[in-house]
Amino acid sequence: MKRILFACVHNAGRSQMAAAWFNHLADSSKARAISAGTEPASRVHPEVVSAMNEVGIDISAATPRFLSPDLAASVSMLITMGCGEACPVVPGVQRRDWPLQDPKGKSIEQVRQIRDDIRGYIERLIKIEGWS
Repeated sequence: MKRILFACVHNAGRSQMAAAWFNHLADSSKARAISAGTEPASRVHPEVVSAMNEVGIDISAATPRFLSPDLAASVSMLITMGCGEACPVVPGVQRRDWPLQDPKGKSIEQVRQIRDDIRGYIERLIKIEGWS
C-alpha cells in the first residue's frame, strides 16, 4: 500500500483537505494519505472544517503536525502546496507541487472553491495512479 503525504506551511487548510479528500475517494487497500506542515498551526482553520462538513467529511478532530524529514522519508509520494523550499527533498520519494491558494482568512465561498479545486486534483491523481 502506498502512503501519500500532503504538505503545506501550517497544515491547517489545504493539506488537511487534500488528505481528507484522498482518504475519502481512494481505495484504502491501495493508498492512504496523511498531512503535515513546515510550521504547524495550533488547529485546523474553522472555515476549512465547515467547508469539508458541507460535503460530508468531518475533519474536526484533525490536528496539524510537523513535517519532519523522517516523516517525509516514510512516504511514497510528497505533494506540496505552498511550502516551497521549506518542504524537505527526500531521495526516492516522488514529489509534486500543486499551486493552490491558502484558505486562511478567505470567505467561505473562496474556501469552498479551494476545497473543490483540491477535489479535482485528488480525483486526477487517483485516476492516474490507479488508486480508485
